[in-house]
Amino acid sequence: MSAMSRRRILFGGAAVGAGALLTACTSNTPATDAQVKTDTSGNANAAAGKKVVIGFSAPAADHGWIAAITNNAKAQAAQYSDVELRLVEAGSDAAAQRAALATLIGQKPDVLVMLPHDGKELDATALEAMRAGIPVVNLDRAFPSQAAYRLQLKGDNYGMGLAAGHYIGEQLKAKGATTPIIGEIPGIDSLELTQQRSAGFAAALAEYGFKVANRRPAEFTADSGQAAATALLQALPKMDALWNHDDDQGIGVLAAVKQANRSEFFMVGGAGSKTAIDTITKDDTVLKATVTYSPSMASSAISLARLIGQGKGLSDLVELQVPKDITLASETITKDNAAKYAKLGF
Repeated sequence: MSAMSRRRILFGGAAVGAGALLTACTSNTPATDAQVKTDTSGNANAAAGKKVVIGFSAPAADHGWIAAITNNAKAQAAQYSDVELRLVEAGSDAAAQRAALATLIGQKPDVLVMLPHDGKELDATALEAMRAGIPVVNLDRAFPSQAAYRLQLKGDNYGMGLAAGHYIGEQLKAKGATTPIIGEIPGIDSLELTQQRSAGFAAALAEYGFKVANRRPAEFTADSGQAAATALLQALPKMDALWNHDDDQGIGVLAAVKQANRSEFFMVGGAGSKTAIDTITKDDTVLKATVTYSPSMASSAISLARLIGQGKGLSDLVELQVPKDITLASETITKDNAAKYAKLGF
């Protein structure tokens, strides 16, 4: 993944004419992020065992999703009396994170959980940890070398596109649409994850005989989302459906929709922010669904790192060890199931 990550900034500044809406709609700040932790009661693996020191590093919390990653890791670690979590500041780039990790690796934690600024640039650091006998849990952004991690835990970007495409396809099919006009607002187009999301979206739509009519990339920020949506709405005077890849940039998208006074289409978001889930529940905008890419994966990473440190496997698997790779499914949140997913909103 590029050093310019998919999670760069929560906001770059509200665009003119929509500042009030952008401020009112978001609660995705580091101070208010929900902390998601699993219920460990009744789980034999949760019983106190060997003490495990888990090192943890993630990029600076300059975005709601990233802030939730660290908050969720802290909250999950606090559930275990046998876990000591050692966090290091990752800094603002891969070089700063590399330096912080070098210090942490020197402390010899039992397991290292890291969401790298850039998987390629931190690959050598992860290899160093593994060679030092410290199992690495690679969170979200993949390392090129399989030898650089003991466990890779990530979301499903292609699956996000599939989920969004199938929801839109089914809704339009139910309405009897044959040649619908579908828009798409991805994030940073140069990133592999954006390309994977768009590829999944196109593949799902193709199953219904549909395709994207116009596509305007944004940059995972509210103001860039507003700018991209404004251009898209001007290019498509009529639209049936829209997929916006990211719920934080979606705040700007909804601002543009409101400013243009458009309501003839429905919209699907991406990631599952608290703001998006609340908006879907209220059902008073074009946003009718979002597909998940939840930062709760950090909670799972801590639990799995603990099991690796204690030499345990997953209780529901016959195998004696935690698997090597886990890809989390992208699920679709609508008004009907929003209450169930509310605790995962970031």
